[in-house]
Amino acid sequence: MSPAAFMSLLTPADLAALAFLLAAWWATGRVIEHPPAEHPSVAVLMNAYRHAWMREMVTRQPRIFDASIMDNLRTGTTFFASACLIAIGGGVALIGNVERLASIAGAVTQQERPELFWEVKILAAILFVTTGLLNFVWAHRLFAYCAIVMAAVPNDTGDDAALPRAAQAAELNIAAAKNFNRGLRAVYFALGTLGWLAGPAALAVTTAVTVLVILRREFWSGSRRVLMRDTPK
Repeated sequence: MSPAAFMSLLTPADLAALAFLLAAWWATGRVIEHPPAEHPSVAVLMNAYRHAWMREMVTRQPRIFDASIMDNLRTGTTFFASACLIAIGGGVALIGNVERLASIAGAVTQQERPELFWEVKILAAILFVTTGLLNFVWAHRLFAYCAIVMAAVPNDTGDDAALPRAAQAAELNIAAAKNFNRGLRAVYFALGTLGWLAGPAALAVTTAVTVLVILRREFWSGSRRVLMRDTPK
């Protein structure tokens, strides 16, 4: 099937819903990473705590507690990266055996579509999961860089290099967390993309729900209220 023939299968509603999905994904990340100064997101609030953590690390002896936290962060990142790999494999397998999915989806939507039509919809979700995987892998690497810089922070609190290196470790930790959060958002939107199998209207609804879930957790959650009580400077 030629690209022109395939594009003819996508209705204006499909294209509009897909554009809404991509715009929502971009805008959500933008708002979370660059929120209004008077209403910071959880991700931004945590940046201040990461800086405070590294300043406290300079005076903590021994630093076993800090090493344990870093190990937990890397373990969590590894878990999500592995989960994404499994999901990608499952999605590729489903594309290779899409007949049953096409039959079920056709019965739900009351429309007969070529198998390629459903394969592309599955591929859209796989692309989001792949984006998440790439972010998790890079976050894992950045956490490793952070651990190395933390190990390079002098034990002598009077050393002039102690606080600057701690600040470097904090910045690397923040960069790793940013990529981790991007990976999580990609996974959320991958789940939302599955609504496209039920049609463009369903995709618009699942996209809106995904955005609301993410923004509520970042701006109106109970955890955010706790973090706002005494945010480090």
